Amino acid sequence: MPFSSMIQEMKGEIGAISRRGLLRSRSHGAGSVRRAGAAEPDEAAMRESSWAQVPPELLREVLAKVEATEARWPGRAAVVACAGVCRGWRGAIKEIVRVPEACGKLTFPISLKQPGPRDAPLKCFIRRNRATQSYFLCIGVTDGLTDDGKFLLAARKYRRPSCTEYLISLDASDKSKGHGTYIGKLRSNFLGTKFVVYDAHPPCAGAVVSKGPSAHMIGSAQVSPMKPPPAGNYPVSRISYEVNVLGSRGPRKMNCVMDSIPVSAIKEGGSAPTQTEFPSSNSSSFASIPFFGPKSGQVDNSGAQLATENESKVALKNKSPRWHEQLQCWCLNFHGRVTVASVKNFQLVASGVTTPTPSNQEDDDVILQFGKIGKDLFSMDYRYPISAFQAFAICLSSFDTKIGCE
Repeated sequence: MPFSSMIQEMKGEIGAISRRGLLRSRSHGAGSVRRAGAAEPDEAAMRESSWAQVPPELLREVLAKVEATEARWPGRAAVVACAGVCRGWRGAIKEIVRVPEACGKLTFPISLKQPGPRDAPLKCFIRRNRATQSYFLCIGVTDGLTDDGKFLLAARKYRRPSCTEYLISLDASDKSKGHGTYIGKLRSNFLGTKFVVYDAHPPCAGAVVSKGPSAHMIGSAQVSPMKPPPAGNYPVSRISYEVNVLGSRGPRKMNCVMDSIPVSAIKEGGSAPTQTEFPSSNSSSFASIPFFGPKSGQVDNSGAQLATENESKVALKNKSPRWHEQLQCWCLNFHGRVTVASVKNFQLVASGVTTPTPSNQEDDDVILQFGKIGKDLFSMDYRYPISAFQAFAICLSSFDTKIGCE
């Protein structure tokens, strides 16, 4: 039986069990207490279903083969569907699916907050909608530059009197801060030369929320245990563009300090802080998201979670391009991932860690590259130690108008 047919059969069986439980609860009365208790027979029925009774050893072997064969989206949806069958299957999937740092795959929403792979970058792209001032991050489902891709994150630009904000969400249709799928934002200064990336959730143990109106609201609000915790403002990175006072020609110069990643993370044997779940993962807000919310695997990075305040943070700087005499322009080797010249194009490398060499080995040190493909289409490739969320926020800073840099 094809795996897709098996998944459909699972959904049909679980749906029939839920409908039978609902009919039984209605036949005994319409009281609220009776309806609240109707979940118990549903849970018992699910435990007795044939899919929940699969021997653990056989289940892990089958799910491991499914996870290994589904390397890309949309095939990756089969792995997510397995996690939604029952608690036993969900637990097995969480043991099998590893974090992007180890497997190089994005599976669950929390994967977007975890460091990218070490071996090779994840190839993504950003679509821009000028009419709505919206930006959509997708991961390519093929090696081409113009496929439809799998949606990952969305951002919406908001102009304020003294700054510009980009709100980032897991939901393409709702990017408001009050929604449960809001995960962070990017805020600029008036000139558009300095930016701060804020995470809505603590990026690591001991993270301190930024002081401001949002922080005051969080501290004074009474949070109900039945509701997800309110979003906070945890600074995770600071981006600065060098001011071009004389208006000289050439690419922009930028620096990025990753406040949530200690410099030891990019040294041999180091590990970057890794979020394992959203504080609001039990909320129904994630029901509309096309992939599953809880843990996507764990790594032993307890040493990286509690970085001291005095420890240096990872600093990224743009890789200096070379002037091409024949083309009469500044050039960088994007390995075919960028096709249109633009002042927005950049490559980021770790500052003060790598030593330039005459060989092409220098290209392997690029942590994030961003460049133009079409009028409103841009490529974004990132790798360890930054996450998709952090990479997306850094790229959004390149879209913003910069009065003192142009």
